[in-house]
Amino acid sequence: MIKAWGLAHRSYGRLWVTPGANNFADRPDGPLRCLFAHVTPTARTFFTGNLCQTLQFTGVGHLHLFKAGALTVTQDGQADLELVEPTLLFLPRGRTHSFAVDPERGADLVCATVELGGAEGNPIGQGLPECVVLPLAAHPALGPVCDLLVGEAFSEGGGRQAALDRLFDYLLILIVRHVVESGAISTGVLAGLADPRLAKALTAMHEAPKKPWKLEDLADVAGMSRTRFADHFRTLVGLTPIEYLTVWRMTIARQLLGKGKPVKSVAAQVGYDSAAAFSRVFSRLTGQPPREFDALRDGYR
Repeated sequence: MIKAWGLAHRSYGRLWVTPGANNFADRPDGPLRCLFAHVTPTARTFFTGNLCQTLQFTGVGHLHLFKAGALTVTQDGQADLELVEPTLLFLPRGRTHSFAVDPERGADLVCATVELGGAEGNPIGQGLPECVVLPLAAHPALGPVCDLLVGEAFSEGGGRQAALDRLFDYLLILIVRHVVESGAISTGVLAGLADPRLAKALTAMHEAPKKPWKLEDLADVAGMSRTRFADHFRTLVGLTPIEYLTVWRMTIARQLLGKGKPVKSVAAQVGYDSAAAFSRVFSRLTGQPPREFDALRDGYR
């Protein structure tokens, strides 16, 4: 039987999350709003039904909804996870794992691959743990969307694939929200967003990436001294405030370039006075000049 221990419990590299008291992400102006506006997670459903044999997953992120039966989840270097109650299992970064079931009983599952909204440098992907376990009994707010997802999965209605994918997209956002609110993430931008003071500075950068932010400006937004803000930000997020601002700008730049926006226009939208200055930073952080990035996009359209 699955048990949720306290507010959040890390066990063998997994994060067990139970509902937290901090509901800041539910507000229309919550810190996650701007983050999701630029790096929205997406999912693609690839399995629905009763699994009756061992199956291995690798290479990409996965989100599994276990509905009924009995399921053993195996990961290298981790203790096996035995599931007998409805549970969401989220592995965001392509960790290899396998499912084993009783062939007579099987396990009712709906499974999707996950893209967290960008290439390297994606702040959501960097901030999440390797494995998130969400027992549905402990998360009643997830019940309605999971019921809809299961209903679509085991129906033959028109547009079934599109409906499943959109429901999984929404579920991903809810999961990220729950993980942030659990307070169990110790480093990265999601940990920063769980800190009330740093969240103000991070949200300001997310909302206005082209603004010529200085350290003292961001410290003022956070309501902290310059030195204390810089130290606390680097300890929690893992980068200096200006380093994070640069990474965020390049995250947005990749998306704009992927939409076919000209380099000069992209440079201006992320706060650079010249395309040359922007190109130098983009190349340094991504290992690829922005014009080559755009050409690669064109080659795959």
